[in-house]
Amino acid sequence: MRLPRFLLPLCLSLLSACASLPPPAPVSAGVENFALAGRLSVRQGEMRHHVGISWRHEAARDEIFLSGPLGQGLAELTRDAPGARLLTSARTVVTAPDSESLAERALGARLPLSNLPRWVVAVPPEPTFDVDGWRIEVREVADGRPALIELRRDDIEAVLRIDSWTP
Repeated sequence: MRLPRFLLPLCLSLLSACASLPPPAPVSAGVENFALAGRLSVRQGEMRHHVGISWRHEAARDEIFLSGPLGQGLAELTRDAPGARLLTSARTVVTAPDSESLAERALGARLPLSNLPRWVVAVPPEPTFDVDGWRIEVREVADGRPALIELRRDDIEAVLRIDSWTP
C-alpha cells in the first residue's frame, strides 16, 4: 500500500489517535470536548515522517492540525455538519460528506474515523488488539488515557505520543 507523501502522516495520525479501543458504537453525543497535542512518527518502508499533532474535539466539530519539526503547517482536517475537509500545505482541498468518505477519497481506503473521539478518551480493556487490519498497542497510559500508541499494518508503522490533554 503506497500513500501520497503528504497524506501518510495525516492518515496514520488519525488512526493512531483513534485506535485506543476496539470499535464501539458510533459516537458524537456523550464524548467530552477535549484538546490534545502530541507527536507522531510514521515509517513506511524507507520513508519516515515525524510530525506534531494538535486535535480539538467538540461534539459538532473536529479540527486536527499536523505540523513539521519547526512548527510549519502540513495539513488540516476539519469535520463539522457540512462534512469533512482536508487542506494540505500546498493548499489542495479534498472534501467529502463524512470522515470515512474523505479517507476513501483522499487515500483510497475507508478508515474508521467517526469513532476517533471515543477511542482516544479511554484506555482499552486489552493493551493490544486488531482493528480493520491494524495491530494496535497502547504502550503507556497517563492520567487514565492512552499516552503512547503503536500501530502496524503491512509495511507501515506509526507511534503516537500524546504530550498534553485538556478537557
